Amino acid sequence: MIKIDELKFDEKGLIPAIVVDADTKQVLTLAYMNRESLEISMQKGLTCFFSRSRQKLWLKGETSGNYQHIVSITADCDNDALTVEVKPDGPACHTGTTSCFTKPVWESDEISGFSLDALMTLIEGRKTEKKEGSYTTYLFEKGIDKILKKVGEESTEVIIAAKGNDKKETIYEVADLTYHVMVMMIEMGISLEDIHNELASRHVIDKKVKQEKMV
Repeated sequence: MIKIDELKFDEKGLIPAIVVDADTKQVLTLAYMNRESLEISMQKGLTCFFSRSRQKLWLKGETSGNYQHIVSITADCDNDALTVEVKPDGPACHTGTTSCFTKPVWESDEISGFSLDALMTLIEGRKTEKKEGSYTTYLFEKGIDKILKKVGEESTEVIIAAKGNDKKETIYEVADLTYHVMVMMIEMGISLEDIHNELASRHVIDKKVKQEKMV
């Protein structure tokens, strides 16, 4: 491991820190650290940054409760930038979204990438940055009752398609259901990590049950 003295802080004594979710690998935010905030981060195991606008240190989550528990801190090849992998207690952005990066700027028509994390970010963006004509924005504007009605309708469609043993149609309907469930999750403040953690806890329980049966 390299030492803090080997890092290259800029002329203002700062170094950019890209904060990444350790589980999903989603980029959460870009902040800056000085030597003191980096040392505090390493001592506490929580992200501490230097606010360029307020010219002071701030421990992420100190007022909101959305602490970021550090898994690792890694420097780039030039030692002048950091990636900080964390397990967050809540949204990274002050707007309430999981990530600060929710506004698409450009996307290739030929090369496209997809992930559930990216879809969640896009859906979150439709709630915080309302887009005229967007179906997703329409759902958020109508509220939880409308969203739940769609979840119910899509659940029925999945059952009908699966009962008919129509694989292609079932895939289509499961995709529709998944999308509407994700809209519901965002409306309720539920993240993919929440679901990941719940499934992980059940996996542990399942393993224990199997071991007990073997004994």
